Amino acid sequence: MKAIRRFTVRTVLPEPLRPLGELAANLRWSWHEETRELFRSVHPEGWRAAQGDPVRLLGSVSKERLAALAGDRRFLRRLTAAAEDLADYTAGPRWYQEQSDLPAAVGYFSPEFGITWALPQYSGGLGILAGDHLKAASDLGVPLIGVGLLYRHGYFRQSLSREGWQQEQYPVLDPNSLPVSPLREADGTPARVALALPGGRTLTARIWTVQVGRVPLLLLDSDVEPNQPAERDVTDRLYGGGSEHRLLQEMLLGIGGVRAVRAYCRITGHLEPEVFHTNEGHAGFLGLERIRELSHEGLDFDAALEAVRAGTVFTTHTPVPAGIDRFTRDLVARHLGDGGELPGVDVGRILELGRETYPGGDPDLFNMAVMGLRLAQRANGVSTLHGAVSRQMFAGLWPGFDPEDVPITSITNGVHAPTWVAPEVLRLGSRQFGASRAEDALMIGGAERWEAVADVPDAAVWELRRTLREQLVEDVRSRLRASWRQRGANDAELGWTDHVLDPDVLTIGFARRVPSYKRLTLMLRDKERLAAMLLHPDRPIQIVVAGKAHPADEGGKRLVQELVRFTDDPRVRHRIVFLPDYDMRMARTLYPGCDVWLNNPLRPLEACGTSGMKAALNGCLNLSVLDGWWDEWYDGENGWAIPTADGVTDEDRRDELEAAGLYDLLEQQVAPRFYDQGRNGLPQRWVQMVRHTLSTLGPKVLAGRMVRDYVRQLYAPAARSHRAVRGPAAAELAQWKRRVRQEWPRVAVDHVETVAAEGAVDDAAELGSTLTLRVQVALGGLDPSDVDVQLLSGPVDAADRLTAPAVQSLKPVTRADVAGRYTFEGPLTLDRTGAFGYTARVLPAHPLMATPAELGLVAVPPETEGMTAGVLR
Repeated sequence: MKAIRRFTVRTVLPEPLRPLGELAANLRWSWHEETRELFRSVHPEGWRAAQGDPVRLLGSVSKERLAALAGDRRFLRRLTAAAEDLADYTAGPRWYQEQSDLPAAVGYFSPEFGITWALPQYSGGLGILAGDHLKAASDLGVPLIGVGLLYRHGYFRQSLSREGWQQEQYPVLDPNSLPVSPLREADGTPARVALALPGGRTLTARIWTVQVGRVPLLLLDSDVEPNQPAERDVTDRLYGGGSEHRLLQEMLLGIGGVRAVRAYCRITGHLEPEVFHTNEGHAGFLGLERIRELSHEGLDFDAALEAVRAGTVFTTHTPVPAGIDRFTRDLVARHLGDGGELPGVDVGRILELGRETYPGGDPDLFNMAVMGLRLAQRANGVSTLHGAVSRQMFAGLWPGFDPEDVPITSITNGVHAPTWVAPEVLRLGSRQFGASRAEDALMIGGAERWEAVADVPDAAVWELRRTLREQLVEDVRSRLRASWRQRGANDAELGWTDHVLDPDVLTIGFARRVPSYKRLTLMLRDKERLAAMLLHPDRPIQIVVAGKAHPADEGGKRLVQELVRFTDDPRVRHRIVFLPDYDMRMARTLYPGCDVWLNNPLRPLEACGTSGMKAALNGCLNLSVLDGWWDEWYDGENGWAIPTADGVTDEDRRDELEAAGLYDLLEQQVAPRFYDQGRNGLPQRWVQMVRHTLSTLGPKVLAGRMVRDYVRQLYAPAARSHRAVRGPAAAELAQWKRRVRQEWPRVAVDHVETVAAEGAVDDAAELGSTLTLRVQVALGGLDPSDVDVQLLSGPVDAADRLTAPAVQSLKPVTRADVAGRYTFEGPLTLDRTGAFGYTARVLPAHPLMATPAELGLVAVPPETEGMTAGVLR
C-alpha cells in the first residue's frame, strides 16, 4: 500500500558525536577532502549508498555503529580535529579582513545555486557559477549573504526512452533530508516573509538557511500552510511554469529576498549589506523593494532610485536576447501596482524601468535585464568578449554612444578549484610542493604558486592522467548500464557495456545544456568521418557526451535523440557514449578523466563557458571555438582553437565549415600529438601542453581571482557610492539629473578649431608637435561644472572613425559670451604618424556618478559637408 505522506526522521547523535552534525550542516564538506574522508570512515558502504551526502549517511547509520564510534578514541580525535579546523576556517581572518574600505556585507541574489549534488537547486552554468562564487567568497572571508529559492522538485532528473528520447522526472525534495535549517525568530517560530498579490491574496514563504563555509545562503520556500495551492506551487521547480508563475518566482526572489535578508540580519546580528549583487535579471525586483523601503523613509521615487542604484551591481550572463525574461506590462502592473505588492510606488515609473526603449524593442513588454541595468550603477559581462557583446546588445539604452562607451564592463568567470580539482591532482601537488602551498595555489592563486608545476616529472603527469581516465571509464560503464536498464534492457543484453571505452585511448568530453547555439550534434555533421576517427586502428578517439535539454525545448530534445541514436550504433557504441542526468556528481569524474574538452558554440553566443576551466585545472586540454573565456586566454600552447566562419550567414554552411575544421584538428593535430610517444613511452609534447595549461591557466581560471576582481572593481566602489548617495545627497543628485535632462536639448557643440604652434602648418603638422584645441559649447541653463567637455583623438580607419581614441577633458577658459556659449581648451599632442583624427563631445558630469555615460546623454559636433583629410607626419 502506498503511503499518503512521506517525511524524514533525523538521527539523534550521541553527545560525543554531536560535531558530526555540525560538520554535515556546513557545506564546506563538499570541497574539503579531509571532512569527506571522515564521513566515509563512519560507514564506507553507507557513504557509497548515500552518494557522498553526509545528511543521508547519518540518517542511515545504525544505533550500534554510532555507539561504537562514540567510544572509538581514534575516531573522536579525528572528529575533534575536523571540528576545530572548521571553527578556525569560519572564524579566523582571511584575505578580505586584511583589506580596507570594503563593504560591510554584500547581498548576492541568484535564481539557482549549484553548491553540491546533495542540494539539487541548479540547472546549469548560472547556478554552478553562483555556488562557486559563494565558496570562493567563503575562502576569502568576503561577508556575502546568498539569496535564492528552495525548489521542492529542484530541476528535473533526466533519463532516456528506448528510442533515445529525453524523459523528465521531478523528485520531491524534503527539506528535512537536505542540508538546510529553518531560520527562527527569537520565540522559536519559523521566520517568514509575505508578499501581497492581486485579489487580496498573500504569498508567504519560509526562510531556510544553508551554511556554505563562512557564507549564509537564504532559500525561500512557498510550500507552507497559509498559502493556497497556487501560491504553494510558486517554488515548485526551477525554470518551470508560464509567465505569471515565473513572475511570482522572481518577485519572491527579489522582493521577498530583500525582506529575508532584513530578517536574517535582525535575528542573527549579521551586518546589513551595503552592496546588492543581482546575478542575472531574475532577481531584479530587489531594487524595487529597496526603493519601497527608502520611500517609507521619506525619499521620493527619484531620490530612492539614485540611492538604490549607487549600491547595486548587475551581472548579465547571456548574449542571447531569447535568454532574457520578458513579461507583458499589464501583468507586471497588476502585480506591482495598487492592489498588488508595491502600493504607493508609482507603477508607471516601475514600468518605465523595464521598457524596451531602443530600436527593435517591444514597448509592450517589461524586460528584466533592462530593468536590472537601469537599477544598477555598475554592470558587467562575464568574459572580455561577452562584455563587448553586451555593450553592443544593450547599446540602444545609451543612444548617441558608441558601443565601446556603453557602461558595461567585464569580469571573467572563474571556478572553485577545491570543488573541481580531483583529489588525485591535489595529492600530487601536495607531494611535489607541500600541502600548504598546493592548497594556497587552488584557493588564493597567484602565478608564482603555479610555476612549480614545471618541476613535476613527465612520468608523474602521465600516470596521473591515466589514473583519472581509468576512473572515468569505470564510472561511464556503471552509468551506461544503469541507463540501459532504465531504457528497458536486461542484464543479458548488456555484456558489451563491460568493454565500453578504453583507459589508454584519447578521451574527449562534451557536457553542457542543450540549447541549439551550443551545437551538441556538430560532431555528427559527417558521421562516417567521425566513425573513422573513433575506429582508427592506430589513433582512435573516444567521446563521452552528457547534457540536458530544457523540458519545453523540443528542438533540444531532438538533438539529444539524434546523438543518442548514433551512440547506440553497435559499430561505435564502445567508443562514444551519451550519459543521461548530467549533474555535479558526474562532472567531478568527467572533467578530470578527459584528455580533451570540446566546446563548439556559435560564436559569440557563449558568455563564458566554465566547464573547460574545470577540465583545464585537472590537466585536460581545451579544443574550442574562440568564444567566452577561451577567446581571452587561448595562447596556442594550451589547446586548440576551432576555426570559425564568422562572416557566413547561412547557418547550414557555417556548421559544415566549422565541423570540417574540427575534424581536421582532431585528425591532423590532436590525435597525432596524443599518440606520439617517445622511447620512454611518454607523449612528451602532450605532457608539455598539460604542464603549460596548468601553470598558465591555473591562476587565471580560479573563482578566487574572480571574486577578488568583483571586490576590487565593483563591490568596493559600489559601497563607497552607497555611503555617499544617501538621504539629502540622493535627493540632490536626483534633482541635478532632472535639471540636466531638462536642459540637455539646449546643449550643443557649436564650433571646434585647432590652433597650431607658432611656425607650424595646421594641415601638415609634424609628429611630436602639440596643437591647441578650442571648443565652443552652448550649455543652455547649465554651468561648466555640470559637464565634461572631452577631446577624443587617435588613429582613424578608412571611414574616418576613431579607433581606440585617447580621451582627455578640456578646461573652460572663458565666461559665457553674449550667445551664452563657453570656450573650452586643451592640448592635442600628435604622438603617432599616419591617419589621425579628433573630435569633441560634451557629457554630463557629477562626482556621484560612476560613469559620464550614466545618463545616456551626449552632445557632439554636427557632421559637416566637405571635410578634408590632412596628413600628419
